[in-house]
Amino acid sequence: MASQDWFDKDFYQVLGVSKDASDADIKKAYRKLARKYHPDQNPGDAAAEAKFKEISEANSVLSDPEERKEYDAIRAMGSGARFTAPGGAGAGGFEDVFGGMFGQGGGGQRFTFQQGAGGDYDDLLGGLFGGGRFGQSTGGYRGFGGPTPGRDVTATTTLDFITATRGDQVTLQTAEGKPVTVNIPAGVADGQKIRLRGKGHPSPDGGATGDMILTVNVRKHPVFERDGLNLRVTVPVTFEEAALGATIQVPTLGGDPVKLKVAPGTPSGRVLRVKGRGVATKKGTGDLLAVVQVAVPSHLSKEAEERLREFAALLPDENPRDDLLARAKG
Repeated sequence: MASQDWFDKDFYQVLGVSKDASDADIKKAYRKLARKYHPDQNPGDAAAEAKFKEISEANSVLSDPEERKEYDAIRAMGSGARFTAPGGAGAGGFEDVFGGMFGQGGGGQRFTFQQGAGGDYDDLLGGLFGGGRFGQSTGGYRGFGGPTPGRDVTATTTLDFITATRGDQVTLQTAEGKPVTVNIPAGVADGQKIRLRGKGHPSPDGGATGDMILTVNVRKHPVFERDGLNLRVTVPVTFEEAALGATIQVPTLGGDPVKLKVAPGTPSGRVLRVKGRGVATKKGTGDLLAVVQVAVPSHLSKEAEERLREFAALLPDENPRDDLLARAKG
């Protein structure tokens, strides 16, 4: 915008806030108006586009504490002040509306600034207003931030357990019906977010396109659970296998079962590890953790019950809960 607009435009009125509005109030007002007038919400509406640029200009100044302070100081001088540029070869002058800022006395004084190679009045004003530039090609005032980046968008996708573990390429569809191809990395976890650069909303003024933030939901597997890069599976064994020892088969994710040895006297909860059969990623490969669960028969025949009582009579007279109870008291 031209430098005169700092006097002529009321940025507070543009955003619909008072001059003593807090930063939070300004941010809230801007977001509400930006959603209403954003070009994506009003395709082909020139008036809405102009309004969006106007509120963006207002926000760029009022959201920056230093720029807001300078803007308030200049506005306090009164909207009747004007810049003038008297004639003269190779020279220019400005009416001293900045008297107080330059440390000068009453009004009407003049400063003359020589315009030489590599400098112009924009440079002069840029130094005064904190390095900003006037009259840019976008038609708006820009501080240090440059063009406004496009807004990020959010999306979700649900994957089956094996796809999430091994990784895959999936195609999503945006709200506008545009397909987006996404490479899902191996080992993605439930609830993990993936940032897709440049897949969000375009910038309203030539800046970088926003990103898509994709949240991945992973369906539960009926057998396996994730434990970091490891996979856990609960493996039932009979009382006889746990007591006397055995070689059992354990399932793997998407592969053939593997054989594991159960040592005699193995209790429930013991973890048997199969190296390298977990989740394989670029960062490493996990293991398969087989958790032993001793299966207790739910129905016993009369004869089996009698034999079991005979067996129990032969066991040492000890309570396996004694240590637990003692530690609980301590």
